[in-house]
Amino acid sequence: MAHIPEPESPTKIDKIQPKKCPGLGLFYAFLATVFFSIIALLVKTIEGVHAIEISAIRCFFQMLFVIPLLIYHKTGFLGPRDKRIYLVLRGFLGSNAMILLYYAVQQMPLADATVIMFSNPVFTSLLAWLFLKERCTIWDCVFTVFTLTGVILIARPPFLFGEHLGGIEGNYTKHVKGTLAAFGGAIAAAFTFVILRKMGKSVHYYLSVWYYAVIGLLECIITTSILGEWNLPFCGRDRWMLMLIAVLGIAGQTFLTKALQNEKAGPVSLMRTVDVVLAFFFQFVFFHRAPTWWSLGGALCVVLSTSGVALRRWYNSSGKS
Repeated sequence: MAHIPEPESPTKIDKIQPKKCPGLGLFYAFLATVFFSIIALLVKTIEGVHAIEISAIRCFFQMLFVIPLLIYHKTGFLGPRDKRIYLVLRGFLGSNAMILLYYAVQQMPLADATVIMFSNPVFTSLLAWLFLKERCTIWDCVFTVFTLTGVILIARPPFLFGEHLGGIEGNYTKHVKGTLAAFGGAIAAAFTFVILRKMGKSVHYYLSVWYYAVIGLLECIITTSILGEWNLPFCGRDRWMLMLIAVLGIAGQTFLTKALQNEKAGPVSLMRTVDVVLAFFFQFVFFHRAPTWWSLGGALCVVLSTSGVALRRWYNSSGKS
């Protein structure tokens, strides 16, 4: 009598996991980086529209996009009672980071604003040490010094570099405003990441995006009304570009989330360094502005420090696993 093999037990079947596509998370991170870089380029090319108004339009369309997703996932619109204060803070700080980045892009060279904003991973490590009691090493201090050195090389204060500075877009006052805005945006983004880390997976991602869009829209409407900065774009092209900024913003956030779901944070952070390369490329191709040696030196300091942070996290997480 032939032997009939017994069916596999449910425990064996449950252990069979579908293989992940290698490199898929990095591909998602690359797409997110490209989309965010194009957004910065579009913000730079739009004239006559304040950065806060651009942010309001993006938040509005992002809010419309998230509503059906919240209904589909049955998450509600308020979130867990004990997490609402964190959601409000995430929305407020995240939207401010976006506004400050857009303002910086309008005030200074595209690449310089991108490099300073890109320094946020270093500040995230320090803030996580202060508020989440995560471990802080001597390397975090070294990376912070490198980052601040890069920001100084880009800002080039006259008391260090003299009065006659080359490679600055417009006058030095606008350059300083852009530098301060980008630096403030980097700090706000770092606080946002710490809050997201604090909440963990207890709050659905789309609920976090919902607070980001609603609070950002309310803040932008109130601020632009007080400043009297409501202006229609000059032509139909700019209006389509504003729509494209909103769509690319949603796509970029979605792909970045999927990247972090499929890959560790370290490799994803390293892939985000492509943002700096694209910023210099776009600045040279579309605005015919070659970077100065000071900007390149500052970018090198920031990229080395953020890459160091990413590699250290990757190494630590690999060691634990």
